[in-house]
Amino acid sequence: MASIFHGGSLKTRFVVLILLAVVLIILDLKWAKMNQTRAYLTLLITPLQWVVDTPAQVADELSDVLVTRSQLVDDNRRLRQEALLLKQRVLQFASLTAENVRLRELMAGRQKLAEDVMLTELIGVNPDPFQHQIILNRGSEDSAYIGQAVLDSGGIMGQVVELSLYTSRAMLITDSRHAIPVEVNRNGFRSIALGNGSVNQLELGHVPDTADIKEGDLLVTSGLGGRFPRGYPVATVISVKRDPGQPFAVVKVRPTARLNKSRHILLVDLPEAVSLPAEQEQAETKKVTPQIPEATDG
Repeated sequence: MASIFHGGSLKTRFVVLILLAVVLIILDLKWAKMNQTRAYLTLLITPLQWVVDTPAQVADELSDVLVTRSQLVDDNRRLRQEALLLKQRVLQFASLTAENVRLRELMAGRQKLAEDVMLTELIGVNPDPFQHQIILNRGSEDSAYIGQAVLDSGGIMGQVVELSLYTSRAMLITDSRHAIPVEVNRNGFRSIALGNGSVNQLELGHVPDTADIKEGDLLVTSGLGGRFPRGYPVATVISVKRDPGQPFAVVKVRPTARLNKSRHILLVDLPEAVSLPAEQEQAETKKVTPQIPEATDG
């Protein structure tokens, strides 16, 4: 065979290989022990296959081990950024969920009103601690007007006191210059809720010591003056102090509106409401003590 493959011509070697292949095929088909012979041959070749495959396996392992430190740092930085991005998205989803809840509450409050309303959004807060005012993204171009009632899903927040084309400024009911006519929802007793500069508290002015009012009573707008819609929540009575030596009781109430939390707000358009000049509006929103008892009679 050596003389054939090394010394013979290409044609002779080709013919010999063809005959050898044919013989092996016939033996594989006709000889039953050929399968066993093939298994022995495979067993002999297996170590050679392992030896041939070893360099490739070693190369793969080295490629995994020989990762540079800069690549690890880059991967770590990228993963941290992705983690922060996912956390940010989770926070955004939580914020959107809370906003959706607030809007649903606001729309539920809107359904309670018979008057036309306009949805607006808070875009600013007066930084002066002695002036409780907010800035809204609706102005005269949106048909807002001086004296328009402002409320959220909890109740009355205040009223518009200044206007520009695209924004307006509203005074909250807790402002020390603000007063709003109210009545006790339980028995109809009327009074005036006065702002005292505290964001969580109002006072009732000149309440007789014998008045039927107690803690837990709900105060709603009385509709007197035509500025605020009648029957909408304003505050809840939190304390009533009666002094036998004094003609008036000291009544503290808490606003039902979320004055320092609400972002989406409604502007109520009463049919009988009219826009007032700025000078007249300022005069009406100021708290004038001698005139207060007149509103509490009856």
